[in-house]
Amino acid sequence: MAALRILLSGGGTGGHIYPALAIAAALKELVPDSEFLFVGAEGKMEMRRIPEAGYKIVGLPVAGFHRSLDKRNFAFPFKLVRSLGKARKTVKYFNPDVAIGTGGYASGPALAAAYTLGVPVFLQEQNALAGVTNRLLGKIAKSVFVAYPEAITYFASAKTIHTGNPLRKSLSADSLTSKEKGRVHFGLDPNKPTLLSFGGSLGARKMNDAFVEMHAFWKAHQELQVIWQTGEGYFARFSESETAKLPNVKCVPYLERMDLAYAAADLVACRAGALSISELQLLGKPSLLIPSPNVSGDHQTANAKAVERTGAAVLIPDNQQVEKLSATLSQLLGDSQALAQMAKAASDTAKPAAAQHIAQHILEYVSR
Repeated sequence: MAALRILLSGGGTGGHIYPALAIAAALKELVPDSEFLFVGAEGKMEMRRIPEAGYKIVGLPVAGFHRSLDKRNFAFPFKLVRSLGKARKTVKYFNPDVAIGTGGYASGPALAAAYTLGVPVFLQEQNALAGVTNRLLGKIAKSVFVAYPEAITYFASAKTIHTGNPLRKSLSADSLTSKEKGRVHFGLDPNKPTLLSFGGSLGARKMNDAFVEMHAFWKAHQELQVIWQTGEGYFARFSESETAKLPNVKCVPYLERMDLAYAAADLVACRAGALSISELQLLGKPSLLIPSPNVSGDHQTANAKAVERTGAAVLIPDNQQVEKLSATLSQLLGDSQALAQMAKAASDTAKPAAAQHIAQHILEYVSR
């Protein structure tokens, strides 16, 4: 197939960025000479992460609409109009063969502009509860690729395909290193049961607060150890806590080597973001899912419930973290049989070839 020009848009959090990068990588493998351009939101993490991955990106001044009364909403329509104008100019200049959206503020203007200029639009939805932007764009999309069967109800069934979430290639069940190597990398005991705790790419304050409150638990259970990722914005504060200074607690701001962190872990505690869940499934990791109450539509609770039903995870309500985490950790980290059953349930629901399936479907459409 001849080289293509491919526009991708999605961002705000790693949950939108990394699926877009995974799709781009899969398309690049199939059509190596293709040209890629990403469209993101100014000031958001994609403006740093996408260039780090080797791709060009254009930023739009778009911002989210706050559902509560907020003075920032007065600027929303002006930023939206400016974003639509810049998106249209970008699409005209780049002249893509296809446009792909993975959700987030910028994908609305970017894909709407592509559609009005005759570019075929495709969507990827990471969550069980579809996001507002993708729900609106679903009406103009040629196909919608969903991670959970529960999301199919938000789109026309004839053009919705259950693929799972596309994941970065550095995380694969085949290439995952040993537990010992992972634990040594983080300076931990190679033989102790290990928890990995993280709050998404940006960190989660309430999860960090809960870990500080669990100081007595970690001090009393020296037979257990934890890799605690605070998020870069929270590290200065929480790394000075008494909990972070315990010998069985490794406190880090960001997990550059996520593969080694997963490898080290017997059990993972994290927010119920779609991408994190898909990674846990791919790697067969048992989990304690703590849905964030601060996301639109409470979609993380929907994600967590969907996974808990399979037996791969335990849902921990955000406002019950300290008491439920302590009790569940005490029970699970000492029960290898229960962890093995949860790991199998996670692996059974994995879709490791999601990015490749999405790329192949898009190329089949273009070739027609």
